Amino acid sequence: MNTGLDKLNAFSREQAEAEFLKCCGSQRWASAMTAARPFADVDELLTKADSTWRSLSSEDWFEAFRAHPKIGEKKAAAAQSEEAEEARKWSTQEQSGINDAPATTMAALAAGNRDYEQRFGFIFIVCATGKSSEEMPAILQARLQNDADTEIAVAAEEQRKITRLRLEKLLQQ
Repeated sequence: MNTGLDKLNAFSREQAEAEFLKCCGSQRWASAMTAARPFADVDELLTKADSTWRSLSSEDWFEAFRAHPKIGEKKAAAAQSEEAEEARKWSTQEQSGINDAPATTMAALAAGNRDYEQRFGFIFIVCATGKSSEEMPAILQARLQNDADTEIAVAAEEQRKITRLRLEKLLQQ
């Protein structure tokens, strides 16, 4: 038995919340997920994760966004605890498509990140898993064309995808 889901269900409230925060930096989301335990199966966990995420306010979303490093950077803007080391490792893995990016690509990402944050007031969030360094600046530039409401929704959906991937990683530990 002793699966990742069994462990998650058995954790203390504090342990479970810390594990959920590795997956999504929204305190309200992590608290709600902790309170929703036990989960009967992975599908129930993922469905609850999605519905809880979609029920949150934009301020909760922004809190989660701040837990991420900018694309092309290693450190998140929000201070993270030592327990968040796993989340940093996951972020590095997720952004691995840009590890060997040429300097021109990294410069374009840095400039795009600045433009994006100035325009929207939060960092550029993208589910980078499986995306190459060549794709990132184009995705960023395309999203800079969105209006604010559209972009908040797009960023929230990208965060939802990241959270789902991280939940799956959490269960595989």
